[in-house]
Amino acid sequence: MRIPLKEAGDMLLAAKNIVITAHVNPDGDAIGSCLGMMHYLRGIGKNVRVLIDDDIPKNFSILPGVENIDRPSEVGSEKETADVLLILDTNIERVGAVRESVSATQVLNIDHHVTNDLSCQAVYLDSDSAATAEIIYRLLKEMKAEMTKEIAMAVYTGIATDTGFFRFSNTTPFTMRAAAELVEYGAEPGIISEAVEAKPFERIVQMAKAVETAELFYDGKLAGIFLNRAAAEQFDSTEGLIDALRSVEESDISLLLKWKSEGVFRVSMRSKETDVSRIAADFSGGGHERAAGCTLRMTFEEAKRTILEAIGKALEKK
Repeated sequence: MRIPLKEAGDMLLAAKNIVITAHVNPDGDAIGSCLGMMHYLRGIGKNVRVLIDDDIPKNFSILPGVENIDRPSEVGSEKETADVLLILDTNIERVGAVRESVSATQVLNIDHHVTNDLSCQAVYLDSDSAATAEIIYRLLKEMKAEMTKEIAMAVYTGIATDTGFFRFSNTTPFTMRAAAELVEYGAEPGIISEAVEAKPFERIVQMAKAVETAELFYDGKLAGIFLNRAAAEQFDSTEGLIDALRSVEESDISLLLKWKSEGVFRVSMRSKETDVSRIAADFSGGGHERAAGCTLRMTFEEAKRTILEAIGKALEKK
């Protein structure tokens, strides 16, 4: 059930024990949103735990409180109890083991993804927001929060990373005003951008080799990189690889198809014009109009053919 932002704030204020979570493979928006809410809620006396069923990329180690993010308990162990389970930047289907390891009286979902299925008990969804962290900024204002440097660093990181450091088309005048105010509260854009965008030399070399294998399709409207198992295992991370294709002249869609495990491939898409969330939704994926992804369970050759055909049909409709 969809609820107004004020009601979401009231639910949190009425709770004593709160567990905060976000999606597996967490990005800056997920991590920043979780930490921003954690700092505020702990500051007003709430018992708060942050559980994410995945490793936290070391690029975010500069954020105050990141060491407080834990993994959920093993399956079969005693469940964590909470008055509210707060799910940020995703729906309940993508929180991994957190779903089974937490027993909550209420579930509150705050998200900005248009593909959110609204299945949680209480949902605040604003797909026009540039990031979930932008919603968190508004929520904190609604709750008359005292904005600390710790909160500002976290929320700014969420907004900045989901807008490509304010380069993507989801950046609005409100986004810029919110970011400016967060800087006034103590967020440090230089430190955040340097940490988030830093890559080991080995990864730069790996990325260069992968970009050399990029292919163009549909008269250059699609630029894609396809990593089978042998190629994918050469990478410790493919973070930033798809963004290397965004600047290809005259292309609309950038695509990364990557082996994840036996018979499982991860698809990531970025676009300048086409609504890639609709393509992802056809394969039970999700995201935004300009950034989306899904998982394909088939062979490498089938996965490549399937996603290329789906993108081709989407481009034909334009």
